[in-house]
Amino acid sequence: MTLYRYKALNARGELLDGQMEAASEQDVVLRLQEQGHLPVEARPASEGGGDGAWKALFKPKPFAGQRLVQFTQQLATLLGAGQPLDRALTILLDLPEDSAARRTLLDVRDAVRGGSPLSTALERQHGTFSRLYVNMIRAGEAGGTLHETLQRLADYLERSRALRGRVVNALIYPAILLVMVGGSLLFLLGYVVPQFAAMYESLDATLPFFTRIVLGIGELVRDWWILLLVLPSLALWWLDRRLRDPAFRLRFDERLLGVRFAGPLVARLETARLARTLGTLLRNGVPLLGALGIGRNVLGNRALAADVAAAAEEVKGGAGLATALARGKRFPRLAVQMIQVGEESGALDTMLLKTADTFEQETAQALDRMLAALVPVITMALALIVMVVILAVLVPIYDLTNVMG
Repeated sequence: MTLYRYKALNARGELLDGQMEAASEQDVVLRLQEQGHLPVEARPASEGGGDGAWKALFKPKPFAGQRLVQFTQQLATLLGAGQPLDRALTILLDLPEDSAARRTLLDVRDAVRGGSPLSTALERQHGTFSRLYVNMIRAGEAGGTLHETLQRLADYLERSRALRGRVVNALIYPAILLVMVGGSLLFLLGYVVPQFAAMYESLDATLPFFTRIVLGIGELVRDWWILLLVLPSLALWWLDRRLRDPAFRLRFDERLLGVRFAGPLVARLETARLARTLGTLLRNGVPLLGALGIGRNVLGNRALAADVAAAAEEVKGGAGLATALARGKRFPRLAVQMIQVGEESGALDTMLLKTADTFEQETAQALDRMLAALVPVITMALALIVMVVILAVLVPIYDLTNVMG
């Protein structure tokens, strides 16, 4: 099964943009037509799109982040209180302030009232709910434990959100510091230094070599500052475009794992995400092969995702999960050993969740250490650069003063 991205028109004439797992593009078209939509486009999600990433920034999903966590918790609470599913969805329908979220909930409620299972109703919401979400709901329905499944799902989403938030929060301050450092340095080199260059030129003074270098850099920044802003933006745009190519993205992610400090951090972060996903799915009755297929898609690193895909093939042939994951030599050895213990003891789901806890804690500690080291390094680098620039422009003044004295 391949993940496809599609565009279609619904009965109200609205353009729907979502994702669907199917065997072929024709299967996507047929399923859209069965749902009463007019297919416009269907293509593999791995091909990306010219502006898909930018659209995602400015057109968020109706249910994402904290809103999805709250919806899941509220639905679990209502079902636990004995409310029928359609009644619970009707109650939740009045809570969202966003019209898109209300429209999504209305479609889900109407589909459930029409006899569709909740998992099917969610799956038809044009990629709003992830495969992980839909499959866990389907497993809960099959086992008659939808209430408990929703509670576990809410816990999973909250933990995943907290981990992602910790990573983002750890990078905010260094990012702001780098922007401030870059802006200050551009001002110093592009405005202050050229003032001294004009003064030395009027005095016809002989300047030291390193002063001439700094003054030259200052004139370059003054005359071509726009390029210093445009070129990094173009480089980021080019990298974003290239990362849409699966082959390039795979090579990029492989090299990222080999970077001395960033590689182990990415590996621990992705291991925690995979272990949490697999453990939650297995605990809710999803078969291991199906869990591996879903877990592969939650990984951001394509090299690790390829290792999981290869491991799934080996597991299908009868190999153990720990042995299959160890084959790629990219996942941490501790994680592989913990998974092996879980397989031998018959408590794989429990050990996977413990593995996730362990590596989430290690990731948090690594981020704290990185932040503690990064901020002083950036500060010292700025101080060093400013010192060099100041010395470069003031040393000739000191020399001229001595000569005149």
